[in-house]
Amino acid sequence: MPPIYAFEAKHAAAAPALNEWCARIKRTKCSHLHELRKIVSGSVDYVGGQCMYIFNIGGNKYRILTSIHFNRQVVYIRAILTHAVYDEHSKNGTLLHL
Repeated sequence: MPPIYAFEAKHAAAAPALNEWCARIKRTKCSHLHELRKIVSGSVDYVGGQCMYIFNIGGNKYRILTSIHFNRQVVYIRAILTHAVYDEHSKNGTLLHL
């Protein structure tokens, strides 16, 4: 099951925010992080040591951890987490293992 559907099955309240994020990302044609931030209202951060882009969605209730290949216009979803679970993994240094 794709990560978005699996997360929605457990967290139904996240569905509207996930669907909006997916639609926006599918329409997006960016060549770098600064362009992407303009499109998603600044709600994305780059974690360089982990080569990960982290989106805050749903009023900062959820995190989508991604890898982005701007040259190929491809976004890979590595994980979708609640804010609390994200904070726990961030604190424990286990985000890379997701």
